[in-house]
Amino acid sequence: MANVSRREFLRLSALTAAASVAVACGQPPAGETSEPVVAGQPTSAPEAPVAPAEPVAPSGDARFAEAPSLAEQVASGALAPVEERLPVEPRVIPVTEEIGQYGGAWHRCAVGPSDAGIINSRMSYEALVRWNEDGSGVLPNVAKSFEISDDATEFVFHLREGMKWSDGEPFTADDVLFYFVDDLSNTDRNPTFPKRYRDPANDENMTVEKLDDYSFKATFQSAYGLFIQMLAGPGALDWTVRPKHYLSQFHPEYADADELQAAIEAADFANWWELYADRADWQNPECPHIWAWLPTRVPPDVPVVCQRNPYYWKVDPEGNQLPYIDDLRFDIVENADLLNMKAVAGEIDCQFRHLMWTNYPLFVENAEQGEYRVMKWTLAEGSNALLHPNMNHGDPVMRELMQTKDFRIALSVAIDRPAINELAYQGFGQPRQAALVPQCPYYRPEHETKYAELDIDQGNALLDGIGLTERDGEGFRLRPDGDPLTITIEYAPIFGPWRDVVNMVCEQWKEIGIRGIPKEEDRTLFAERATAGLEVDMAIWTMDRCFTPLIEPHYFMPISGGTPPSTAAEWVLWNNTRGEQGEEPPEDVKAQFALYDRCLGAMPEELPALAQEFFDNASEALWFIGTVGVLPHVGIVKENFRNVPEDAISDWLQLTPGNTNVEQYFWKQ
Repeated sequence: MANVSRREFLRLSALTAAASVAVACGQPPAGETSEPVVAGQPTSAPEAPVAPAEPVAPSGDARFAEAPSLAEQVASGALAPVEERLPVEPRVIPVTEEIGQYGGAWHRCAVGPSDAGIINSRMSYEALVRWNEDGSGVLPNVAKSFEISDDATEFVFHLREGMKWSDGEPFTADDVLFYFVDDLSNTDRNPTFPKRYRDPANDENMTVEKLDDYSFKATFQSAYGLFIQMLAGPGALDWTVRPKHYLSQFHPEYADADELQAAIEAADFANWWELYADRADWQNPECPHIWAWLPTRVPPDVPVVCQRNPYYWKVDPEGNQLPYIDDLRFDIVENADLLNMKAVAGEIDCQFRHLMWTNYPLFVENAEQGEYRVMKWTLAEGSNALLHPNMNHGDPVMRELMQTKDFRIALSVAIDRPAINELAYQGFGQPRQAALVPQCPYYRPEHETKYAELDIDQGNALLDGIGLTERDGEGFRLRPDGDPLTITIEYAPIFGPWRDVVNMVCEQWKEIGIRGIPKEEDRTLFAERATAGLEVDMAIWTMDRCFTPLIEPHYFMPISGGTPPSTAAEWVLWNNTRGEQGEEPPEDVKAQFALYDRCLGAMPEELPALAQEFFDNASEALWFIGTVGVLPHVGIVKENFRNVPEDAISDWLQLTPGNTNVEQYFWKQ
């Protein structure tokens, strides 16, 4: 496979600097990629580095070390020696401050039992490849290295020989193929093959081929320049959580038909794929994993407890098997307010999730008494409270209004963003439109001000211009059919002061004759209604994913989902099913869908112009309406809880805090 020179690769990068960390477990074979792939950049094949940037694992006569509790099990004969549990080339994790010490529990809080499910994502970021902590590049992870053809159509991955699942069984290419063939490609499990694994040019499904026990190849018919970055995102975590030796007993291709049917009935499921999904779920302690900590106490039992994995396949630079910390413990609370109060009181060891910057003064005031530090990471949110107009509303009148750009502009220019920032966000954020964060290479200042200046006269003129001139006795506008024009804004108060924001927006819209009604819901109901995508007028969610947005550009073209909520479920279904289902979208939306496919397949010299056009289109179309963004991610960390970086990019796409290598956090004695 041909190589693009490292110099040329970085010259073409959309970032102004190369990725700051390169990870390799020893010198890679010639032609294999163990340097980071630069964020936002198409993947070509960089030259092999002269020397690894990461510490090399102990070799020769050097011995690995392990947690005392595991050493005791080895001494009693209950567990194999650490050298036999680790792969031939374990991944070496550099420490943020110093080599850690073993022991202790990490106490966190979760808002409801399902929130503890971040053990399967943010607390166990074990994809084939993964983002580094500042989001500047993608590194080998479960795959020790990978090779990319010069035309970006073939991707060869090399796994770690001797790596094991948490029950001691080998992790091999057979597990990857089991996921691809028997799970991802199975129409019972996935009626529609995921678009992120389809050819960007012709929409054909990718193919995956086993080369040997520890190597496999993914192939596309045309270039897929952003495939490696796609594999580093949350949508690709399933590649490493499907142990064939365990899950095949719940799959009709492998299980005895009578035994499988008996298991389905015993578990009170209707079919095999429901049983399979249940057995693969993080709440099943019997399912093996490759995570640092394994669920051992799961809902409805509380607290949720996860204990160290004896077969975890990473070490520190001195050969100490990770993780350092023994257990994760999730206390379950009813809402984010209670969680923040526990943080103020010093009852949480280390957490950023669900902590509100509005409580920052309280955190600082109580830090000494609570024996914690108050930290701020870089949050990749373009807008904390993002308005999602539902352009596929089931009501034809509302549907037409939400699809009318001038209607959306009128709603936007009637929002007093500086007032919202001062009152709801205490001045911590920036009043802005739905736009990328400044750290993103595709950020443009004009995007954050587009249709974002308060202009009541313009808002009224736009609404009059589209025929909404009739009003009721209270001065509110009527719909074209004569009924009252009411917009209900639905939200679940999860990641910001959304109750305050929504109430302020509804009050401000009175100035243009729009009656807004706040509707607060619990997250489960909110997600259900948003996913259906028919009854919701408008919804609120956070505009994350704004640092490496091309991996999941949810807020730059119409979307379908629960969290974030649907804005055009039927259009997205049409696009995802190759036009076989759903509703054909307008030409500008079809063009944006097609342009995104071109971005995915672009080579380095092509991507910047295509991506800029993509984000310019989104800015002009105003499919989403922003309010206040670019806020810090506030966290509290106990004084003796160490190896937590002072700064990191914090986002769902980086699966934060997973990208900060939580396995090397430790309690300093």
